Amino acid sequence: MSRILILTAGFGEGHNSAARALQSAFNENPCDTAELIDVFALRAPRLNNLSRRAYINTINHAPAVWSSFYGWLDRSTWAPKLLGTLASHTRLLAKIIEEKKPTVLVSTYPVYAWMIATLRAQGLVHCPLFTVVTDAITINSLWYRQPSDGWFVTDHDSAAFLRRAGVPADRVEVSGFPVALDFADRAPHLQPPEPVSPAAPRRILYIINSNRSRAIETVRALLQHPEWHITITAGRDAGLKLELEAMARASRASTEILGWTNRIPELLMTHHVVISKAGGATTQESINALCPMLVNQIVPGQEEGNYELIRRNNAGALAETPAAIVETLQRAFAANARLWQEWRKNLRTLARPSAARDIAASVLEHTTHSRGTTRRRGCPSCR
Repeated sequence: MSRILILTAGFGEGHNSAARALQSAFNENPCDTAELIDVFALRAPRLNNLSRRAYINTINHAPAVWSSFYGWLDRSTWAPKLLGTLASHTRLLAKIIEEKKPTVLVSTYPVYAWMIATLRAQGLVHCPLFTVVTDAITINSLWYRQPSDGWFVTDHDSAAFLRRAGVPADRVEVSGFPVALDFADRAPHLQPPEPVSPAAPRRILYIINSNRSRAIETVRALLQHPEWHITITAGRDAGLKLELEAMARASRASTEILGWTNRIPELLMTHHVVISKAGGATTQESINALCPMLVNQIVPGQEEGNYELIRRNNAGALAETPAAIVETLQRAFAANARLWQEWRKNLRTLARPSAARDIAASVLEHTTHSRGTTRRRGCPSCR
């Protein structure tokens, strides 16, 4: 049996989303057991919540400040000293590893590689570490400045970036982003109607992330088009949901208003276009749902590469204002949805919906080879 610890953190949903998908993939095999660990939440829950809120507030209200800090982390030789302030977190991680005795560590958050390097130097960690990079194209050096037994990246351009940065080519694997297994196990009915007929409703999903006033302006613009079906997720903002429901009742447009929902994979797979900021999880889920994305916000730093992945592959568009969003949607659906059809075709070349399973299989293969063991014959997945 392999015991896998998946190390994650809540600073950006991409890390947790990837970790959950990997846990599901590992645990499909009865010979293995995978557990999620967030040392930041375990060590200081209140401080972790405050830090997460500060992170969200900064990227939403002071993106230039975040961009400067993110760039400093990428370039500065002083960054390790900042990470040195996490000594108590590192000690907690050592205690967890000693108690759990994992066969392998898998990290979806870059800081863990720094902690593991410290613990290896102290002789406290001996199992391999694999890093699942949740950024694309432009990857912060925190992801690769410390050793790892392997790096899994979303696409070939990201792999080339790591190789140019000096990461050994044989340790970089293009796997895709580990999205929920729903995308790999997509049921035949989870498809948007083909928009070639004027009678087929154009289904548009709007995932509201931040900036309440801009969201209301965008919804007001979308509701001017009764030929579209608009689905809106308002998250945990109950007041915003009520306001949007009132707007929808006053409109002729076909509209569904949701609060927080766990139906995002289903919604992405049944809508023609999604409007959202270029977060790592949402961008990759839209790719694997084959749902072209209109990016309405890019957080400087880690999200720039996510949009660049879409731009380079002509699989969506940037539309940062309500007017630009409406104009881009009209262009996408014009002429029997010719542009939308092109976007969707290009997404097929990017999508890797089985990435979580592929990463799990690769990690376990590397691990068993390094230990000189074989998988148990009794398990169908180990044969």
